[in-house]
Amino acid sequence: MKVKSHSISIPAFLKVGRGTLGYLGKFLSENNFNRVCIFFGNGLIEMFGNMVFESLEKEDIELLHHEELDTTDIEDITRLAFSISNNTDAVIGIGGGKVIDVAKYVGFLRKIPFVSVPTSSSSDGFSSSSASLLVDGKRTSVPARLAYGIVVDLDVIKSAPEKFIYSGIGDLISKITALYDWIYETDKGVGELDDFALMIAKKAVNSFIRTPFESIQDDLFLKELVDSLAMSGIANEIAGNSSPTSGSEHLISHALDKILDEPQLHGVQVGIATYIMSKVQEHRYKRVNEVLATTGFWDYVKTLKIKREDFEKAIDIAPNIKPNRHTFIHEEEYRKKAKELLYKDEILKDIFQ
Repeated sequence: MKVKSHSISIPAFLKVGRGTLGYLGKFLSENNFNRVCIFFGNGLIEMFGNMVFESLEKEDIELLHHEELDTTDIEDITRLAFSISNNTDAVIGIGGGKVIDVAKYVGFLRKIPFVSVPTSSSSDGFSSSSASLLVDGKRTSVPARLAYGIVVDLDVIKSAPEKFIYSGIGDLISKITALYDWIYETDKGVGELDDFALMIAKKAVNSFIRTPFESIQDDLFLKELVDSLAMSGIANEIAGNSSPTSGSEHLISHALDKILDEPQLHGVQVGIATYIMSKVQEHRYKRVNEVLATTGFWDYVKTLKIKREDFEKAIDIAPNIKPNRHTFIHEEEYRKKAKELLYKDEILKDIFQ
């Protein structure tokens, strides 16, 4: 009888706290990364460059290449990946979701360890093994490199606009509907449920929503948000796919990415879609709404002038994003219910134009 085995990769280190960016060189040295390439987000060399470079110098780490990036075009990134030195020990991404995705994809193409240094808490992308890149002009999810290490400086996170925190909140709360979708489609005979991945993702979201806070700028709140987002990435690695953290709510967001010239932040779209789908599923929608209300997420969304019609179109397109899955949004009766909510639900009536 063949025994089923299970093995996963996880980051070798996770450093979350105040002032951690100034110790980046130390963390790299401890892991024998002596020659590195660093990609910064737009404008971040001026903001954080000296701190990073000084930390490398203290540890005699050679900086082979560094630059600021503002592209996620897959062709540009492929050219960039094969232009860096063969002597590179690690690729480091410092910035928001765009540059993190670029760095992890470069690491993936060149089979080089990738170190993730997010400057915002906008999504779980900093810990996941997929990247959102532009393919033929449209945002598309592609395989990438799981982070070898993660460094999060809470002082840096606090310096970013609050919209990125709201995005992170929306992305994290989505695990509630994503997990329910995963269980649902497994019951329908599609896919396979991994109990351990399910547990990790559930613990991540539940730990976060039970965290007391007075402000979303509280150290404890932000650390819990970042830790839980990191756990979400690990849940995906355990499952071997994104099912633990990405369900019908993500499919709606991906559809919006395809139809809108200027989509909202990923986690913002996902957060709205999570509320919609929690109502459709009749699963924990009161708790979802409570989190989105008390954190100020809904108040922020009201300022964005989002069109109801765009969500209506996205709901119809969503099943085609991943036709091999079978979430609630893949069934016509639930798509109909979701679209009805856009016009009848009092909270949604208040946020849409």
